[in-house]
Amino acid sequence: MQMKRRYVVELSAEEHVELRNLIDKGKAAAYRRRHAQILLKADEGEAGPAWSDLQIAEAFDVHRTTVERLRKRCVEQGLAAALEREKRRRERRRVLDGKGEARLIALACQQAPEGHARWTLHLLAERLVELSIVESISHESVRQVLKKHS
Repeated sequence: MQMKRRYVVELSAEEHVELRNLIDKGKAAAYRRRHAQILLKADEGEAGPAWSDLQIAEAFDVHRTTVERLRKRCVEQGLAAALEREKRRRERRRVLDGKGEARLIALACQQAPEGHARWTLHLLAERLVELSIVESISHESVRQVLKKHS
């Protein structure tokens, strides 16, 4: 027994023709062609085969969740959005502001701590935390700041 789908793709005749043309033309990006093929197989309208997500995933060598997300995007945002790649939503928050970067550079220019010949990225990261400049910071973030200002 199959569960009822939450996002049902029903393509109009015009959309069906548009997707067929995109596939047959051969000039589109591979991901756009694959998305078009998936949507055609997912079509539950009159002209569509209404394949299950698992059948589509196996046929096009993608994961089932890829098919689910594509269905959802098509229903919620439209066909044009479903043919494109999903935009990344990751926000990167800066660990060090301008003052913090200045303090890091000043620290790196100072004499290395006793018992060490020179500052290492790990030592600099630890010292920034000790001095309460930041709550935590990775050595990679320290490296990127120093590289930016070298």
